[in-house]
Amino acid sequence: MTYLPRVAATNDADWADLLAELDRWDEAGRVAALWWRDDDAVAPSPALDRLLAAAAGTPLGLAVVPANARPELATRLAAHPAVAVLHHGWCHANRAAGDRKSEYPPERHPVDVADELDEGRQRLRALFGARALPIFVPPWNRFAPRFAPLLAEAGLTTLSQLAPRREPAPPGLAVADVHLDLVAWRTTRRFIGEAAALTGLIGALRDRRQDDDDATAVGILTHHLVMDAATEDFVGRLGEIVAAHAGACWRSPGDLAAAPPGWR
Repeated sequence: MTYLPRVAATNDADWADLLAELDRWDEAGRVAALWWRDDDAVAPSPALDRLLAAAAGTPLGLAVVPANARPELATRLAAHPAVAVLHHGWCHANRAAGDRKSEYPPERHPVDVADELDEGRQRLRALFGARALPIFVPPWNRFAPRFAPLLAEAGLTTLSQLAPRREPAPPGLAVADVHLDLVAWRTTRRFIGEAAALTGLIGALRDRRQDDDDATAVGILTHHLVMDAATEDFVGRLGEIVAAHAGACWRSPGDLAAAPPGWR
């Protein structure tokens, strides 16, 4: 008996289907890796507190907007060693001329982009120290490939966007993508729903298993500023299942980041 035809054809997966997929990993002597990214952090807030409570020690990559980051955020994260800081653009402003929002569209001048990347990296390291990883998360998950060499110049080694990619990853950069966004941005701007989330997650895990790809961690994406109770319940239960199952594990963002020369 298998859930695969039903899950592939509809959006009605449930928790039993997820457990069945993880059982398949375990039966094969393999471990499915997951990781968690949350975007748009700038300061402490009740929403951030709820995120940290939902994570409950699960490794978490918090994408912080450098220009707007407050010193109080570093203080708030001091008690949460499992939270890493990722580099989320510069000021999360739309610079695109067209309809597709991007802070780094191809029409921007590379000198301006280089200055922002360098200043943002320095600011995050000053605020968060070694907690600030060399992982770059472009706002709206869009980043013109022509600027990829500027990331390395700023000490950023790893690019995190939303899979599937429209184009190959830029050469010379590691990739730590997310595969499941839990927000229904085009409709309610709330949780996409348990069945849809589980269908997407199981599909991503199944693809990794069938491709014999144990290296790519399946990424979950949240946005704490719009996180509702249903999302909190989902990530909380997912965390408990992954922690208890021999066929799954959480990867920390630090494990996914390629180290730049001289990194400590």
